[in-house]
Parts: sequence; structure tokens; C-alpha cells
Amino acid sequence: MPEAPAGSGPRRRSLLAAALAPLAVAGCSTDDHPGGPAPGPQAGAEDALVMVIRHAEKPYAGDSGWDEEGEDDPGSLAGRGWRRAEELTRLFPPARGSSLPRPAAVFAAGGKAAAPARCKQTVAALATALRTPVRTEFAVGAEPALVRAALLAPMPVLVCWEHSGIPRLVRALGADRVLGVPATWPDRHDLVWMFTRRQGQWSFRELPQHLLAGDA
Repeated sequence: MPEAPAGSGPRRRSLLAAALAPLAVAGCSTDDHPGGPAPGPQAGAEDALVMVIRHAEKPYAGDSGWDEEGEDDPGSLAGRGWRRAEELTRLFPPARGSSLPRPAAVFAAGGKAAAPARCKQTVAALATALRTPVRTEFAVGAEPALVRAALLAPMPVLVCWEHSGIPRLVRALGADRVLGVPATWPDRHDLVWMFTRRQGQWSFRELPQHLLAGDA
């Protein structure tokens, strides 16, 4: 369940400073357009691996999260969401004991229009640990364009998206009729959907994150 942050002002800023310290140390940008690795395989040409997560926990209705500066912002993550974003690095290499493949490209919902920052906030610390910029040029509703870019990116790809748009993302992949794929994203923030394409055929796995107390 999402939870709103406790405290305010200096306490929030100190908590965020601890959570986001790796950003300053690694010196990795989260700009919308990455430099770096060469484009990956063309859609349909070779295997592809796309991992999809929902943004971390948001505030309760009528409450407020807080932004990177510790200021109230209903479009930002709640306290539990910031903790999940910090712990997300444990799922992927180079973390010891990681259980998922290391993403070579990271996408988060964004676009030019004003939109909640929760998706980018969720993957910012992870992208810094990976030394990989976060691509945020695609807004919710532009899932076909997102998928085209993702399938041209280096593999594996991680996408952090709004839950309402994930079914459209899955349809754009052409994986909506794959055995086991739910019709909608469940009311949870602690899952990873993994889509693997081999010889033009998608397969699906749903994996738990097991990052915070209370995760199923």
C-alpha cells in the first residue's frame, strides 16, 4: 500500500539526500536522450528482452508525496515509493545477489507535457548505478512509439510506466495474447513483467520484487 511521507522540510531533504547520494557520486545524467551504447536489434530480427515495472508507490488520495528537494508534490512518490526506488538497484547487476539481467537501456514515462514525475523518480537511482541515462521522451498514450524505440535500443530494456498504459504497451509489443499475460496491471507496485522474444515469439513471466516489508 502507498504511504505518505512523515515529517517535512529538513527531515525530508535529509532522507532524500541519503537515498539519492549515489546520483552525485556516479555523476550519471538522466537526460531524455542517451549517448552511449549502439542501437540494439531490429524488431523481429533477433531475440529481445523487455522488462516492465510500474512506478513505485504514490501518495494516498488527497495527500502529497515529495519531490527531489523534499517539497510537497502530489505528482511525486510517497515515502514508501522513495524507499522502493532506492532498493530497486538490488534487483539488477552490478548488485551482488541480483536476480534479473542488467538493463542496457532504461525508459520512463515522460513527454513534453506536464506529467507526474513518479516513473522517472522510480528508476533514477538505478539508472545512476547502471551509468545509463533515463529516456523520457515518450508520454503515456504513446506506447507504440515507445515500443519501437525500445526494440531498437540495446537489450535488455527496462520500462517504468503508468499502470493504465501498460496494457497498451503490451499490445504494442504484440504480446497481449501470450499465455499468462494479465489483461490489466494488478493493484501492486512490487512486480516485474518480463517479455522475452525468441524467433519472433514472445514468452512472459511475472516476477516479484521482494524489496520492502509487505511485498508479496
